[in-house]
Amino acid sequence: MPTAGLLIIGNEILSGKIVDTNSPFLATQLRELGVDLERILVIPDIVEVIAEETRRFSADYDYVFTSGGIGPTHDDVTMESIAKAFDQALRLDPQICARIERAQKEPLNDAMRKMALMPEGANVIDVSDLWFPVVVVENVHILPGIPQLFEKKFLSIRDRFAGVPIHLTRFFVTRHESDIAEDLNDLLREFSELMLGSYPKIGEPDYRVMLTLESRDSDYLKRASDSLRRRLASEIIFRVE
Repeated sequence: MPTAGLLIIGNEILSGKIVDTNSPFLATQLRELGVDLERILVIPDIVEVIAEETRRFSADYDYVFTSGGIGPTHDDVTMESIAKAFDQALRLDPQICARIERAQKEPLNDAMRKMALMPEGANVIDVSDLWFPVVVVENVHILPGIPQLFEKKFLSIRDRFAGVPIHLTRFFVTRHESDIAEDLNDLLREFSELMLGSYPKIGEPDYRVMLTLESRDSDYLKRASDSLRRRLASEIIFRVE
């Protein structure tokens, strides 16, 4: 299946001043598409660090996504860093200059021009009603850090990423993990390719553990789910969804 890595860029995330919501959003979206998000890395606004990790991720994963660092201020160094990662020059893109000028309704200043600097050879994807395009260099998709824009931009190109979707069944169980651990071990011995997760819930009045059963094969998932139902006493299953 296609693999992906996500680079979250920003000192504000590392300092705790801003809470990252782009990671869970992208993880959920890629999961639905059947793309395996294998790593999320948070890194500072340092050109050499961003360039090094971009090169590494680009070699290791089919798709790479970056979040943050593409605005007009001093700490927005993502474009410069990705150009460095692929030994490309930065160039002023006249079409993006025109877009920015139309959007801002005023002549460009130096800060606005900075936003129009693109790595040479970048693929600029025009997206729906967003005034600023999605920029792709090699297999690296450069997205903004602002969550609303990150989400809009990803959704505008979502159809480009497709694997085999993962099917999910959840069991909510009223016993502790220790009470059902052997049943889960037996289930995995029978269904060795099943992706099985067990998540205790504290303070939840109706159940103690949420189990997640996942597979790209819907029939395989159904057989595993039926097997788990037979293993667990019906009275300890609060609900299945």
